[in-house]
Amino acid sequence: MQIDDITVSRAIITRYTEELLAALDSDVTVAGGGPAGLTAARYLAQENLRVVVFESKLSVGGGMWGGGMMFNQIVVQEEAKPILDELGVRCAVFEEGYYTANSVEATAALTLGALRAGAKIFNLICAEDVMVRDGRITGLVLNWKAVEMAGLHVDPLAVQSRYVIDATGHDAQVVNFVVRKLKASLQTESGGVEGEKSMWAERGERIIMENTREVYPGLYVAGMTANAVCGGHRMGPIFGGMLLSGRKAARLIIDREKK
Repeated sequence: MQIDDITVSRAIITRYTEELLAALDSDVTVAGGGPAGLTAARYLAQENLRVVVFESKLSVGGGMWGGGMMFNQIVVQEEAKPILDELGVRCAVFEEGYYTANSVEATAALTLGALRAGAKIFNLICAEDVMVRDGRITGLVLNWKAVEMAGLHVDPLAVQSRYVIDATGHDAQVVNFVVRKLKASLQTESGGVEGEKSMWAERGERIIMENTREVYPGLYVAGMTANAVCGGHRMGPIFGGMLLSGRKAARLIIDREKK
């Protein structure tokens, strides 16, 4: 077989365009493809919801790839281990209640799990605004990350969905759009973005499930975004809370859909 360069280009452009057009209207849009976002996407897609993940970086996985300080091992606690077990990730007991896993294997498994469940993932695309209709978040406004980095004046495009999950991590980008642009009050104690506290794994892991919630009509927070918005502590390289938070965000939306 003789390879034709233009056929290769046509194949890439055609397939990508087909997938992007299909992503313009979905059930759930997830901003951020870290461990919480990928976990939420998998559970949602398993319920036959149309799920699209937009990740601003070249690779998905957030901080999980690097483990702790570039030692590519992560820790999960007993409660979160079943999520990795479902994906076939090999975990080893370190001591009672603590399990270690290879960060590369875990991240790859989360990504493949979300894709095989039916979620669509687009990298190098970032949210720069939200769509709001009648006091409810109804989608995201997107642009290429390279456009943002270069400071180019290029107008964005919009995608719509019934629900949005902000899983952008420490920056809580989507929630901050809502607070800054809509001058909106959130469903948090202060009504605004409280900001994350310094690292304290035990407290951060304990509070993250409570902080995983709908903070504005149609907008949910998961992972480190939840603690950043609600004033919880950061946790460092223990990732159980990220996984459990992603699962909870998915279940909140699934339960809403079943009502």
